[in-house]
Amino acid sequence: MKANGKVIKYGDNIDTDVIIPARYLNTTDHKELASHCMEDIDKEFVNKVQDGDIMVGGANFGCGSSREHAPIAIKASGIFYRNAINIGLPILECAEASEDIDEGNEVEVDFDTGVITNKTKNKIYQAVAFPEFMQGIINAGGLVEYIKKGM
Repeated sequence: MKANGKVIKYGDNIDTDVIIPARYLNTTDHKELASHCMEDIDKEFVNKVQDGDIMVGGANFGCGSSREHAPIAIKASGIFYRNAINIGLPILECAEASEDIDEGNEVEVDFDTGVITNKTKNKIYQAVAFPEFMQGIINAGGLVEYIKKGM
């Protein structure tokens, strides 16, 4: 699976309380969650994010509680990492890319190989790709869909 898009970047220690504030946890509606994604740190996120954009977070992104609402909010608009896989949100970890990629850069991500290409800076970074079975979970749309398909 590949993704191409413009980067929206956040720093270190962005916890799940910032990704989706607790006051919105009374809904599981994905569109409603997306409409409030990142609003406590970036009021313009929901207005500037476009289909295909790629979020780059710093160290410890998604720390905090295990609220599944956080990766759902990001998908629709440690623990976070596993929840992201469980709902089929493709993510990679690469400190070099996180540090070097800037807001607005155009990047391509190959989730199968872990190769991240910064087209703006003409640089390539190597993340660790997921094992094949985890790629299957992500490609199926999450763990529930993976199980339903009998994979």
